[in-house]
Amino acid sequence: MNKTLLSCRSVFNIYTSSSFRAFSVMTKPSALIGPSLLAANMSCLASESARVLDGGADVLHLDVMDGHFVPNLTFGAPVISSLRSTLNKTHPGAIFDVHLMVSHPHKWVDDMAAAGASIFTFHVEVESEHPGQDHKPLIAKIKSKGMKVGLAIKPRTPVSAVYPYLDDLDLVLVMTVEPGFGGQSFMGDMMSKVTDLRQRCRADMNIEVDGGLGADTVQTAAKAGANMIVAGSSVFKSADPSATIAVLKNHVKDLLLLKTE
Repeated sequence: MNKTLLSCRSVFNIYTSSSFRAFSVMTKPSALIGPSLLAANMSCLASESARVLDGGADVLHLDVMDGHFVPNLTFGAPVISSLRSTLNKTHPGAIFDVHLMVSHPHKWVDDMAAAGASIFTFHVEVESEHPGQDHKPLIAKIKSKGMKVGLAIKPRTPVSAVYPYLDDLDLVLVMTVEPGFGGQSFMGDMMSKVTDLRQRCRADMNIEVDGGLGADTVQTAAKAGANMIVAGSSVFKSADPSATIAVLKNHVKDLLLLKTE
């Protein structure tokens, strides 16, 4: 394993314990806003990340694409490791919500852990490491590396695909666009999946939505029961990202209070 990645992981373990506790001990879901770095200026990823964290973002959403599971390429563990190392100087508790749109997620567990990923989310649609095997061994492996586990679901996949894993997960990510590209329009008909999950899962489960989220769509997602909002263009292309984050968070807080009373 790369020594730089290992040392970065050691620093990460020291500084993020409080963030993990905050993420773990909820009795009700908290409103969490995660700007998607796919919409950021890639030439200055660290400063863009710091800007939205200072503006009230709760997590950073990092989309890892392999050009196979989805028809696009983004970045991998070396970039995430460099970002973690830089942000540790100013934002040591930053939560990295890493969404792996890759065909073989099991290959990247060690590298993502070493790079400083806080949450490792993979897709339920991928084949398991061993034919005929479900995803529970992979979930256990991710947890053994100190990361939280998320399971993502594409728009065309029935929500029942994640049912067998709900007790083992920290979050479920419902895609509200086809994965692979930013800037797509929000699919409101995916909210039936969110409602179904909120009724089935335990009270502290994070239900995340990703794709086309902004001030005009976040209320629909929050009413359905989503508490974790991935917002890319609506945050990074905003004239005032901190104001946009505040609007998103307040909408989710207000509707979650009604949903969970």
